[in-house]
Amino acid sequence: MAGNPRHSPGLTYLARHGQTEWNVAGRRQGRLDSPLTPLGLEQAHRNAQLLAGEGIDAIFASPLDRARRTASIIASELGLTVEVVDDLAEIDHGLWSGLESGQIDARWPGQRDAREREKYTYRFPEGESYADGEVRAGRVLEEVGRSGVRRPLLVSHEMIGRMLLRRLGVPDALGTRQPSDVVYRVRAGGVLEGLSSSG
Repeated sequence: MAGNPRHSPGLTYLARHGQTEWNVAGRRQGRLDSPLTPLGLEQAHRNAQLLAGEGIDAIFASPLDRARRTASIIASELGLTVEVVDDLAEIDHGLWSGLESGQIDARWPGQRDAREREKYTYRFPEGESYADGEVRAGRVLEEVGRSGVRRPLLVSHEMIGRMLLRRLGVPDALGTRQPSDVVYRVRAGGVLEGLSSSG
């Protein structure tokens, strides 16, 4: 891992976009997009309420619409603006984008199992690996560090979110799940706390 940025926020918050239509259908999104469901919109509003007392002073978001929409809802309720950061985009699923597991198995037999064995380094066909995503995550945290904010919220996606956690020093970041109704608060040294907005 690269060295720490020149400035480290006191706390870093990570939120995943709200539930989307493709999440419900079991289709991989990657850099493709699908709309937030009514539940996804509700999750974004509940996460905003959850964060109201946390002192968030800046919001950074993935350029993908599902994350920008989520971030905009949160920002509106917190009285902040959203800064879009291209490197927060989800890990590129390449040729697997938009497909369900059965379709992937039919076209790339055995490759989902291969990916499970080499999860960090496996690169989606014509896409990215977690290792590629970690490089981008490092750049994001350096950019946030240079901004001088104390309690940033990063709104992105589950896979790139794992690499943000990894760069923040969270143990077993690769195996961490982030439901859309959970916001992670990360303290110095990689101490991870999950804040849940589920009713």
